[in-house]
Amino acid sequence: MSRGPDLAALLAQLDPQAGLAERHVWLVNLLAWVRGDGTTDGAVGRFGLLLDALQARPELQERLRAWWAVLIDQVDATTLLADFGFSPRASLVTEMADRLRMKLLPGSPETLDASELFMLSLPTVQDARWLAALDEAALQRLVQMLEPDGALAAQRWQAALLDAMVYCAGQILSTGFAPELRLRMTEAARESQPFHGLIRDVEALREAVQAAQPADGAAPAAVADAARALRGRLEDCRAAAATVYGHFEDNGISVDLVFRLRQLRERILRIRDLLDGLLAPRPAVAAARFFAQLVLVGQERRSVRALLASNSSLLAAKVAERSAETGEHYITRNRAEYRAMLRNAAGGGAVMAFTTMVKFALYALALSAFWGGFWAGVNYAVSFVLIQLLHFTVATKQPAMTAPAMAAKLKDLGSGAEVESFVDEVTHLVRSQVAAVLGNVLVVFPAVVGICLLMAWGTGAPALDAHKAEHVFESLHLLGPSLLFAAFTGVLLFASSIIAGWTENWFVLRRVDSALRYHPRATGWLGAERADRWARFLRENISGFAANISLGFMLGLVPAIAGFFGLGLDVRHVTLSTGQIGAAAASLGVSVLHEPAFWWAVASIPFLGALNVGVSFYLAFKVALRARNVSGVERSRINAALVARWRAAPLSFFWPARERG
Repeated sequence: MSRGPDLAALLAQLDPQAGLAERHVWLVNLLAWVRGDGTTDGAVGRFGLLLDALQARPELQERLRAWWAVLIDQVDATTLLADFGFSPRASLVTEMADRLRMKLLPGSPETLDASELFMLSLPTVQDARWLAALDEAALQRLVQMLEPDGALAAQRWQAALLDAMVYCAGQILSTGFAPELRLRMTEAARESQPFHGLIRDVEALREAVQAAQPADGAAPAAVADAARALRGRLEDCRAAAATVYGHFEDNGISVDLVFRLRQLRERILRIRDLLDGLLAPRPAVAAARFFAQLVLVGQERRSVRALLASNSSLLAAKVAERSAETGEHYITRNRAEYRAMLRNAAGGGAVMAFTTMVKFALYALALSAFWGGFWAGVNYAVSFVLIQLLHFTVATKQPAMTAPAMAAKLKDLGSGAEVESFVDEVTHLVRSQVAAVLGNVLVVFPAVVGICLLMAWGTGAPALDAHKAEHVFESLHLLGPSLLFAAFTGVLLFASSIIAGWTENWFVLRRVDSALRYHPRATGWLGAERADRWARFLRENISGFAANISLGFMLGLVPAIAGFFGLGLDVRHVTLSTGQIGAAAASLGVSVLHEPAFWWAVASIPFLGALNVGVSFYLAFKVALRARNVSGVERSRINAALVARWRAAPLSFFWPARERG
């Protein structure tokens, strides 16, 4: 049983002359009593008890009718029918702000907004269930109590539905005629002009309904014809708007435009629902089902997560698609590609050796936390971009790109041969990642040692003093927090791939390469040929630049920002950490081989690499699966096939087999 006043007390409080807020509070309390213990059967039973109590006391029915007359006179139900669940603005950001406001701030019953009153009165999913479970007899009893004149009630309900259709049609037109959407439709969709006659079709339906005399409850032929024409028009509008998604495939995705398209589609569906209610042979039942559906719409209207998930799915799919295209280049399938990966990773390790030394030089400057993190970020970003331009490889950058490529291969997994093919790809991927990590680590360590020895020979002093060298070993101790920091670094690696995909999508959406190639100012400054080369260069490398620069600054600044808030987070990048161990070992000399701290730090390197790679891959893989709608994959079959491959050919995960001649 719910707490609060009982039914007798609630009915005694019914006062049609009360103030606006008091009348609405009474409605909220009454529906809370009907909801009761939260069960559907209990709520339906309480609704019946309410009808019985009202029917037993004619004076209560009079007061209820007077209360209802005041309600429908002051609160326009048409806004509820037409606009509930839709954003009043055409921006995803402002809609998200509205939803956060609804979550954080309570609504007021002192309102003339039917939508706000509806959300206060029917705030739970359970309300949708008991509304949908009401039978026609109970609904007819309620209608008779509220509106004794059935013909007048039917006319009022029809007028509200038709007005709501007009309002929805107006919003559809404003969206369909917006240039940012109209210009992205196909030429055939624009030429068919589906939106031009929408209002005319709605008005034709209104005229047919007003001219009809539905005494027998059947829709006359003119109404049926007008409804059929309107349904066809709505389908044409929906099909025309859907052609915009094809434009997104080649020209980038805007989440705001996706949001507007989804709003347009939902308004088309709303008109269909209103039309179904208008033509329903049992209007009371149709109305109850419609309001039950609106309760569910209200639940979604409150959800920030649902908003972001529904409107960012296309962007996530596009990011995953672009990452998959890049990721294919990081998977080696034969010995020649494997050796090329080792060479590229070795080059990346050589560059990272100098990055490590610059990092220690920045430490020596004793900058403040922010500026130390900022210049460390510049150091990392410059190094990563240089590695990109030299076509070298940093091992930890690969998983976020290769994961979407692997997810794409899961979509059409069926026969045993396809499972074996997928297992082949897994072995190629693992082997490629091992090659990249080994290429980085096995070069950065001796390269840093060599640089430190040269510095010591030239300056007569070690690159690091003993205290700093010991601190390096301590910070990278296997039993310390390094593994947690390595996992956190994997999150940053994944985040950089998301930034890269978003930036490339923005670059394509805004047609920056075309502007650079053809804009008079650009061509006048650079010349036509050079502008064309720069446009091609940026189009091919913008994703890599965004990933490398964002990752560099995150590695440098995130620990400083986390320290400001007292979080104590740090980063552990396997290649940089290996370089640091090399610098510390070179500074302490051969005696370092007798120090347990050195070996504990060395022992952490494989785990740092595994966590950097594993966390980044896992997050990117999950996003790619969701973005590509990959589900129902038979994991047991894949796991069994992987175990069988490991038992039969464990070396294939680390070294490519000889190609058959």
